[in-house]
Amino acid sequence: MASEATSPRDIVLIVDDSPQTLGFLTDALEQSGFSVLIATSGHAALNVVQRITPDIVLMDAVMPEMDGFETCTRIKSTASIAQVPVIFMTGLSETEHIVHALESGGVDYLTKPINIDELRARIKVHLANARAAQNARVALDAAGRHLLAIGKDGRLRWSTPQANHLIEITMGSTEEGHRALAAHVAEWIAQRQVHNDKSAVVIPGGQGGLQLSFLGALNSDEHLFRLTLANQASDDELLRQHFGLTGREAEVLLWIAKGKSNRDIGEILGLSARTVNKHLEQVYVKMGVENRATAAVKAAHILHSN
Repeated sequence: MASEATSPRDIVLIVDDSPQTLGFLTDALEQSGFSVLIATSGHAALNVVQRITPDIVLMDAVMPEMDGFETCTRIKSTASIAQVPVIFMTGLSETEHIVHALESGGVDYLTKPINIDELRARIKVHLANARAAQNARVALDAAGRHLLAIGKDGRLRWSTPQANHLIEITMGSTEEGHRALAAHVAEWIAQRQVHNDKSAVVIPGGQGGLQLSFLGALNSDEHLFRLTLANQASDDELLRQHFGLTGREAEVLLWIAKGKSNRDIGEILGLSARTVNKHLEQVYVKMGVENRATAAVKAAHILHSN
């Protein structure tokens, strides 16, 4: 009993303007072991998720002022909560409404009156899927990868801290960078439907701008990209080949040549200062130099002569 009492409960946010529905679902879900938050409007739901991140959202589609579709769209446009699954609930059952729910970012759709056993089962499935996706993102974060996922509409679905840092140093701010990404990627996706060989998109900015390299589709509405400086893809490969370095060593050397400190390089590449030093030790040996200044000069010479 003690373990049950101390184990964290999954948080369900119910968004519905019907007191009867809120009461019924709150009682049923609390009896099933969930912690329940309620919001009686789309605006109230947005206020809630700004303060508390739920594990899953049950969204009524038809509400006054701001309907569930718009509310879901706004939730999905905020990177910090975009990963939270949203299940729609409504009496509308026409195909167009179901399509609208999915296009606005919902993962599932239940028609009223709600069958509580079916709802529990669907919640269980979507919580498991969300946790699996979150675990994968945590692993990517720990690996220091510059990765991000973008929807068909160009909106950011999620990004690793390393990708956000690279966006900030090239675009001025993460928010401005995300807006630029949305515009360029939406255009890229539209063009790629015509030209299947388009595998990258270049976005102008500081440090030469950014390049998004398409890695594949995670699902029907998530495109996975690797983020690099626009000229880095060729520059680090050039250094790697010329000095016989590993890919990571070449990345460290490239930032050394750009005048970055070990601390800056660690933040950009998602490495500890000790790991950066270890890579530099190997770089010096392979380049036949004794210090970072000489390494930077030799690397700059190779880069500027090509």
